[in-house]
Amino acid sequence: MKLPEELQFIANARSVQKTTVARMDGRVCVITGATSGVGREAAHWLARGGAHTVLVCRNAEKARAVQRELQQACGTRVDVIQADFARLAEVRRAAATLLAEYPRIDVLINNAGIHNTHRTLTEDGIETVLAVNHVASFLFTRLLLERMIASAPARIIQVNSQGHRFGGLDLADLNWERRRYRGLQAYGASKVAQLLTVWELADRLRGSGVTVNAVHPGEVKTNIGMNNDLLYRLYNRYFIRWFLRDVAISGNALYYAAAAPELAQTSGVFFNLTIPEKPARHALDRELGKRVWSISEKLAGISSSEVDG
Repeated sequence: MKLPEELQFIANARSVQKTTVARMDGRVCVITGATSGVGREAAHWLARGGAHTVLVCRNAEKARAVQRELQQACGTRVDVIQADFARLAEVRRAAATLLAEYPRIDVLINNAGIHNTHRTLTEDGIETVLAVNHVASFLFTRLLLERMIASAPARIIQVNSQGHRFGGLDLADLNWERRRYRGLQAYGASKVAQLLTVWELADRLRGSGVTVNAVHPGEVKTNIGMNNDLLYRLYNRYFIRWFLRDVAISGNALYYAAAAPELAQTSGVFFNLTIPEKPARHALDRELGKRVWSISEKLAGISSSEVDG
């Protein structure tokens, strides 16, 4: 029996997933948040595929450990750039380093993410989950976009989530000052904002040779949310994790999105692992997406002088 469209994501997650044997030798692949979980697994797949992998991570010590691990296991070049994506100044600095040191960027995987159970603001005055999960990757992508267009064909992959189905995006209250803070809805809001800008960016990149897609990496065992209080950590470790899958499926999904030849022209698509899927209706509102794009530019402090527009 076929599930209703709004529940099809359940079947898709359990379907046989696609794979690719395509190599990425010589391609420069930048991935954020790669010291654990989904990002670390994806970095392993990229390195095994021959990519020159650049890890952009908050914790430099952990990133260096992953760097050594990948170099020893795969024999490929792996570089590290330190940046905390809760600080927009560090996002800008990381982008500037990439532009200064890498003549080309073939793949950008925006994976850095966070889930909070309590409301906090960054030093830039933005609710932290929205800042890390959306505003930082939005800024990072825009700053690198000209280089990626010059490197075309190139691919941008936004690591999204089925959590976008939680909704929660209220443009009149992005910092949750009027509403009671709910962690799942705040997480959902950040992922809705990201998806809405994916569709907008895909339109703007049409004909450029650069594609942008969103990937839900699966319900897998990671450390996301483990920055929260003890009760949440215990709940996550001793209850939620029993229902989660091995993170290897995430590595396969992101490598497929980055390398599969059949996706060379695919842009503006949401993938549940490797299967194209229709997102929740509220994440498809194109007029709302245009407003989110404009607001995101303001939150990120983007000026026409530092991006291609």
